[in-house]
Amino acid sequence: MSINSAPVLEIKDIAKLERIGAHSHIRGLGLTADLQPLPNAEGMVGQLKARRAAGIVLQLARQGKIAGRAILLAGQPGTGKTAIALGLAQSLGENTPFTVLSASEIFSLEMSKTEALMQAVRRSTGVRLKEESEVIEGEVVEIQIDRSITSQSNKVGKLILKTTDIESIYTLGPKIIDVLQKEKVQAGDIIMIDKASNKLTKLGRSILRSRDTHISGANTRFVSCPEGEIQKRKEVTHFVTLHEIDVINSRAQGFLALFSGDTGEIKSEIRDQVNTKIAEWREEGKAEFIPGVLFIDEVHMLDIECFSFLNRVLENELAPILIMASNRGITRIRGTSYESPHGMPLDFLDRLVIISTEPYTVDELRSIIRIRCEEEDINMSVDAKELLTKIAVETSLRYSLQLITTSALVAQKRKSVEVQVADVRKVYDLFIDVRRSTQFLKEYQQEFMFNEIINESKQEKMIN
Repeated sequence: MSINSAPVLEIKDIAKLERIGAHSHIRGLGLTADLQPLPNAEGMVGQLKARRAAGIVLQLARQGKIAGRAILLAGQPGTGKTAIALGLAQSLGENTPFTVLSASEIFSLEMSKTEALMQAVRRSTGVRLKEESEVIEGEVVEIQIDRSITSQSNKVGKLILKTTDIESIYTLGPKIIDVLQKEKVQAGDIIMIDKASNKLTKLGRSILRSRDTHISGANTRFVSCPEGEIQKRKEVTHFVTLHEIDVINSRAQGFLALFSGDTGEIKSEIRDQVNTKIAEWREEGKAEFIPGVLFIDEVHMLDIECFSFLNRVLENELAPILIMASNRGITRIRGTSYESPHGMPLDFLDRLVIISTEPYTVDELRSIIRIRCEEEDINMSVDAKELLTKIAVETSLRYSLQLITTSALVAQKRKSVEVQVADVRKVYDLFIDVRRSTQFLKEYQQEFMFNEIINESKQEKMIN
């Protein structure tokens, strides 16, 4: 007799889509509790002096007492300036606003340059709003719902809640009954209901019901029964940025304008009204300012008008901490014919605290390549990593890191689980670096259009 077995269904986990970026391995600044930098921690390698200085800026941002500080991260390309800024953002946490802006962005937006900068500044300043609301909190003992035969909207019911000290019965209306049914509240749940908005929050299940395995799931949270009165006043905290308040007050659709993305230019009168109102709430103890961090990358791309505007912004008491990064030396200030260090006006540079970054050593380059291989989940031999380190020394770190994924694809093509030296050499021949590309252009310059390189013989003829 043959037995027909049922087909076995294969259950596959749905992996979350994650894209690995250039700085996705950064977890923080890699500092100890007393702000001393570790040689290799939280994805950060080397740059000990710069990370120590960034740690002081971190404390300055956390305290939030002094506004209008400006810091410039200056160094050669590929020395970790953006990594330090993003590590600072990771260390600040979610309660401190951090805005990243590329200097070239403000020239492509459909608004004025100063308005784009002002919105970035307001987006980097947070407000913690505090309000007291009456809530009902306790453990559900019983829910009774009486359904009307003629109409569903005439539902009434009773809710019995208790704490460790008291037990009360509440009459339910149709709206709160719908909320209870939507949240699937049942006896033994610890709930909290906001009386003003009818917002219901399930805090968990009573710890005395932990043996009810037929009701409890794997993610069930067990909490103790509340103490004291069932009806009490609680302080509720909301966190928003000044830009969000500006948009809500400047658009007819209110907060929905935040989701559409079309905020447009905001009148200065509205911002003044928002500042005045929040200042009143601050005096009453209802609001608290949280100065955040505004990071402007490639700051030398700003022009003289933007620098003048930032000069004025830094004098405002609501200004965030401004961090900028530049890899330029002495170059022309955009919008003028004058040259200046980092392409920035001298009066603006005088306001800045400058943190310099240094080129990485060979050991630090080796550590960065190892970390990136782990981040990209690529198994690479020791000799292949040494070859990438040598390439990083001779060319650049950025070029060497680009070869990690490409060499892994070559190894995958020959069905190897480990990247070998031959794979790295193959992609090194396929993808040339800047130096080899420049050499190629010099050798074949006559074959290209619009060649502007003049050889010595032609230059002598032009002079004569």
